Amino acid sequence: MARNRISFVTATILSALMAILAAAILTQSSLEAQSDSFHGAPASEAAAKNPSAGNAPAAQAGANLFAQKCQPCHGVNGQGTGNIPALAKGPVQSAPDGAIFWFITQGDPGNGMPAWATLPEKQRWELVTYIKALGTGKAPKPKVANVESTANATSAPGLPPVTPPFTDYRYEKPGTVRKITVQDLPAPFATKSAGNAPKVQPRPEGAWPQALPGFTVQLYATGLNNPRLITTAPNGDFFVAQMDEGDIKIFRGITAEGKPEQVGTFASGFDHPYGIAFYPPGSDPQWIYIGSETSVQRIPYHNGDVKARGAAEHIADLPGEPGHSTRAVQFSKDGKNMFVAVGSASNVDDPDTHPEEKNRADILELNPDGSDLRVYAYGIRNAGGGIAIDPESGELWCSVNERDGLGDNLVPDYITHVQEGGFYGWPWWYMGGHQDPRHEGKHPELKEKVITPDVLLQPHNASLQIAFYEGKQFPEEYRGDIFASEHGSWNKAARAGYEVIRVPRHQTGHASGEYEDFVTGFVTPNGTVWGRPVGITVAPDGSLLVTDDGSNSIWRIAYTGK
Repeated sequence: MARNRISFVTATILSALMAILAAAILTQSSLEAQSDSFHGAPASEAAAKNPSAGNAPAAQAGANLFAQKCQPCHGVNGQGTGNIPALAKGPVQSAPDGAIFWFITQGDPGNGMPAWATLPEKQRWELVTYIKALGTGKAPKPKVANVESTANATSAPGLPPVTPPFTDYRYEKPGTVRKITVQDLPAPFATKSAGNAPKVQPRPEGAWPQALPGFTVQLYATGLNNPRLITTAPNGDFFVAQMDEGDIKIFRGITAEGKPEQVGTFASGFDHPYGIAFYPPGSDPQWIYIGSETSVQRIPYHNGDVKARGAAEHIADLPGEPGHSTRAVQFSKDGKNMFVAVGSASNVDDPDTHPEEKNRADILELNPDGSDLRVYAYGIRNAGGGIAIDPESGELWCSVNERDGLGDNLVPDYITHVQEGGFYGWPWWYMGGHQDPRHEGKHPELKEKVITPDVLLQPHNASLQIAFYEGKQFPEEYRGDIFASEHGSWNKAARAGYEVIRVPRHQTGHASGEYEDFVTGFVTPNGTVWGRPVGITVAPDGSLLVTDDGSNSIWRIAYTGK
């Protein structure tokens, strides 16, 4: 009996200990979940109550402060840019006020977010109140002059001349050939890292994209909502992803006036759609694949369809928020493999210590049915804006947004062919054996593996979609060349990008390092931005179509002769 009683007591104690241990594990898991959910904010900090929550005057004060302190990077309405996520939606809106307050206070300097501990506590809470109001769609407008006038002033002609081969919008001119080499790169932090995001203005009277003699630029379509990637279907229709609308638009034909003959919505209900690809490759596709922020889906498709003939089918999950949300999709020339480019979640985070970076900053390879996901090439900070298959060789190429925070002229964006299994440096190295000083001493074994890209572009250009020119309208010298849309900088004192460029390959199938300004003029002489090229495709008649999410338009570039 005594033995049974001892056993009973022992069991009771063990049970209690197990319960305590389970509670501890649950608490720890809760802390970790909270930590993982919003920039590692401790649970105790996340639990802090916002004394100004829901207070209209506090939200107004926060709006005024946001316009002065935060707008250069986060945008006028908190829409974000590059790897800076939107504030009106996503993780920040589901995060506790205390966690946002903590993050504002601590910052994340490596990823470009300064610590604002010097701001009075009251003002930091007012910022939180305004940020939460953004999620309601009823956030107040700032009642003070915002910093954009200052930002534009830094991009005005008063700046000192540039040092070639680096440049900015003041010197961009159609036909200008540029070449940057690794020998041209300055030391990290040679200049201060800038916050100079554009406040896009309506196109001023008389402003128009500028092209070389013999080329003309027409306004193909207007009134869109954040048009991004554009691709040409085998039958000649144009498909455009509208990320904010969550839909895919379709445009058919080009009239004598350079306008579409027919416009419609092909499909809707996507989560930030971007990538569009037809499968199988060739003249008779059966599916259209859509790369969205968190997944790849496909829709049954036959040539000539102007409406989706079936519901979207989920093919594969992809790493999602936060940060870079574009997911470009392409198929190998033989149709056996699907490539999906996924950008990093950050600007500098080490994948060794940040599990959210898994399968990011990579080009992924999958079977067309979404199975057998593997990494095709890695260390590519963000190629989500543009990958393409060379129609002649079948070689994969990409257009990459490199890291920010190391100065005006580091690190160059680039366009390159992609080697299977290739390592391109991010986040520890860049442009061959140059180590990011923010990761000094890490992964020395990778130094010799870093591949230097084929074409170095202006740093912070935000290079997006690329297209191989296989049309017959342009002069023969353009055959096989690459055209790319440069969305434009935010991390540079004087704006760069905001143009369409050409990468000549001289009918060799290879790039020799130079690129050419092809269409410019999306920035006025005083630095005001009115257009931002995103997508680019070759039309059946050999002209180019370029989407512009600044003016919410599509431009047509045609060759009219000498």
